[in-house]
Amino acid sequence: MFNKVLIANRGEIAVRVIRACREMGIDTVAVYSDLDREALHVRMADEAYALGGQTAAESYINTAVILDVIERSGADAVHPGYGFFSENADFARAVTAMGVAFIGPHPEAIEVMGDKISARQAAERVNVDGVPGTTDLITDPAQVQAFGDEYGYPVAIKAAYGGGGRGMKVVGGPDEIGDAIESAQREALAYFGRDEIYMERYLTKPRHIEVQVMADNHGNCVYLGTRDCSAQRRHQKLIEEAPAPGIPPEILAAMGEAAVAVAKGCDYVNAGTVEFLYEDGEFFYLEMNTRLQVEHPATELVTSIDLVEMQLRVAAGEPLPFTQDDIHIDGHAIEIRINAEDPAEGAFRPSPGPITKLDLPNGFGTRFDGGYAAGDEISQYYDNLIGKLIVWGRDRDVAIARAIRALEELTIEGVATTIPADLAILRHADFTAIEHSTKWVEETLDLSGVSSAPVVPDDDEGDLVRKDTTVEVNGRRFRVSAWVPESGMAAATPAKRKKREARGGAGGGAGSGKVAVPMQGTIVKILVEVGAEVAAGQPVVVLEAMKMENNIAADKDGTISEIKVSVGDTVGAGDVVVVIS
Repeated sequence: MFNKVLIANRGEIAVRVIRACREMGIDTVAVYSDLDREALHVRMADEAYALGGQTAAESYINTAVILDVIERSGADAVHPGYGFFSENADFARAVTAMGVAFIGPHPEAIEVMGDKISARQAAERVNVDGVPGTTDLITDPAQVQAFGDEYGYPVAIKAAYGGGGRGMKVVGGPDEIGDAIESAQREALAYFGRDEIYMERYLTKPRHIEVQVMADNHGNCVYLGTRDCSAQRRHQKLIEEAPAPGIPPEILAAMGEAAVAVAKGCDYVNAGTVEFLYEDGEFFYLEMNTRLQVEHPATELVTSIDLVEMQLRVAAGEPLPFTQDDIHIDGHAIEIRINAEDPAEGAFRPSPGPITKLDLPNGFGTRFDGGYAAGDEISQYYDNLIGKLIVWGRDRDVAIARAIRALEELTIEGVATTIPADLAILRHADFTAIEHSTKWVEETLDLSGVSSAPVVPDDDEGDLVRKDTTVEVNGRRFRVSAWVPESGMAAATPAKRKKREARGGAGGGAGSGKVAVPMQGTIVKILVEVGAEVAAGQPVVVLEAMKMENNIAADKDGTISEIKVSVGDTVGAGDVVVVIS
């Protein structure tokens, strides 16, 4: 077994891996950007090393810096988590070339399955059919139009080297093709470092079904049941459950067997997820994620298998301790992703900022996997997942009731969260009856009046006399404590109050013509020019926040008299970007 594992990630997945390593007696190494200097995963690890920079490109996906830390720390294994380098074959190859174990599949499998086009071809070779689509990269909008003419609209444009809904855009007609291609490429490049895209038919009412697989280096491969991930917004999951409900057992078994066939077809090793779309009794291969999934805890609760532990053991060369016949699904599990987003009546606007209060639920069958504690900050530069609430019940009805109870107990202040939308989903008759699909949240669920406003705490910080901080020596982090006068602690209060008041008072009201952004982010596109006529509701700029693009619209009819930002500018919540007269 390994002596020291470096986690090349951040947030709740880094915390999850650290906990598994600690239980197994393995030392851990955290890495962190300048913004994550005091992050929970940094505080929990045995060692921590600075990467520098703020954005992911400057830190968590800076290959040279990460590889240098691996060498300096003496880690004998690297866990990539999910996102960032988790599906990067070049990184996996560079790690193994150092004589360090990569806790994931072989680079060759990542290459085959990480490229969604070659992944489709690999599935077809083992007689697993995918959604109708092409295996050619999109280089010209005319390709999309020709495909739409043949198969009809909508058409899904997707990142060839990505997943999780990032870099995916749905084209409803020919006039949307150009903008969809540009937006998909921008998101794919920002999140995965590559902007290649392809296309496939977009099913009208599918359910998103996953099969968890685990394979070792001794030729063993099993599937650990299914998950339904159909409750989504912007092609990103809100609620997942295991097993997938309301599907005949023989179809679930066929999906499992197909998933194993796909994994074996590319000599897959370690944990992976094969995804399918299910509609009208048929299932279609969608893609394979060559990593641990965000929703893996739902599978853990119904199988009693610690997937991170299994990842570590398989990477260390151990055979799987179970066969397919040993896998039994017990009860039902539901996982709710708690994101720093305001549901905003269906707009789902990112809400970066400090978490001022975090009270977690408890009780039978209740688990919370988090990456933050009260006092930590959600940055606009990273994914906005605060944590995951996972519950288990003896059946689906009990699991739903327990999830609602636990969500009602969960208190998060300082940032807006998706909790009100999660409750609306769980309480809806369509969800109970399993009549929802991947488009249900955006097209059917009524979120009128459903929003979440950040709760701003009082400025009274109490009588604090101890200050915990960190120092860095040659890039390695050490935590220290210092005792300071009470007056020194209190002095910061007026400045903090002034900053909050300034931020909260920025921008104009509805219909004022002063178009303000609702969240912190980066301007990635300006859609108008001075002198242009616009109508209320027409997008004027595109704002990227937490790796998602958001159209900022005109609040009234009129003429653009001033554009106050440029592409690449960072703006704060309430900042005016365009003036309409």
